[in-house]
Amino acid sequence: VDRHLARITALAGRMLGNRADAEEVAQDVFLRVWQQAAKWRAGEARFSTWLHRVTLNLCHDRLRRRREVALEAAGELPSGAPPPGADLQQAAVAARVQAALAQLPERQRDAILLCHYQELGNIEAAVVLGVSVEALESLLARGRKRLRELLVKEASDLMGDLR
Repeated sequence: VDRHLARITALAGRMLGNRADAEEVAQDVFLRVWQQAAKWRAGEARFSTWLHRVTLNLCHDRLRRRREVALEAAGELPSGAPPPGADLQQAAVAARVQAALAQLPERQRDAILLCHYQELGNIEAAVVLGVSVEALESLLARGRKRLRELLVKEASDLMGDLR
């Protein structure tokens, strides 16, 4: 747990956009590890790869349940104006990037999170997703292109005084 908790919580946080939910998912991941440890087959995949797959699955389950919440329960949308101050500006950029990531198809988002945020190599990320390296590279390329399309319209707002 000490070795993997921070990375698992970070991945869940990026997927869910909520620290409390990420911590709950991390707890669930390690509970699953405890319950399913006997079923893990050494040599087929690295332990960290298995942890990432379990984390992705639990996050996807939680995101599916969220979509079922009524629109009225979602509350007000945040203001489109970037907040003053560098820290607040960076938080706004992170929030908009998170929102753009959430708009990507699930597999593209997973590929980007694993490679760019979790810093997994293409081979390991492909194993986690259960695809070939070529398919992973295709997912990354399409995901990056879509992110660029989503964020280019807001580039001047996103960068503000950070440029």
